[in-house]
Amino acid sequence: MARETDHYIAQNRRARHDYLIESTIEAGLMLMGSEVKVLRQGGVSINEAFAAEREGALYLMNANIPVYAPARVNHEPRRARKLLLHKKELNRLMGAVTREHMTLVPLGLYFNKRGIAKVALGLAKGKRKEDKRAAEKERDWKRQKGRILRASGRDG
Repeated sequence: MARETDHYIAQNRRARHDYLIESTIEAGLMLMGSEVKVLRQGGVSINEAFAAEREGALYLMNANIPVYAPARVNHEPRRARKLLLHKKELNRLMGAVTREHMTLVPLGLYFNKRGIAKVALGLAKGKRKEDKRAAEKERDWKRQKGRILRASGRDG
């Protein structure tokens, strides 16, 4: 849910291809100082990341935030990072994950207007192979239609 004024640090572009995103939610992250420094430099990967419930809280798992060399006390690159959500939001998300067999996928990582690191989470269902093919076919047709309209002199 990053707006135009927000700048993405990292995006998970595969998520929209592999999953059907039902809804998105913004969550805060509990980070160490060295992790924030690396985020500001932009060397982060959330392609293999996912959110999972542990000990009654939600954690961002498998997100790769590399080590910050100048720091005296550093962090583990792929450690689990706690996601900060309101209790109602947490209960709603965990209910959807357990009842409807949905997945929480990070869509993007960014700093908001106040400079606080946020993650955009998508409540998603996995796409089947046929769904992916249909989406690709539709995207190709839209692209081809645009070319045809431009070639004929119409703007579409």
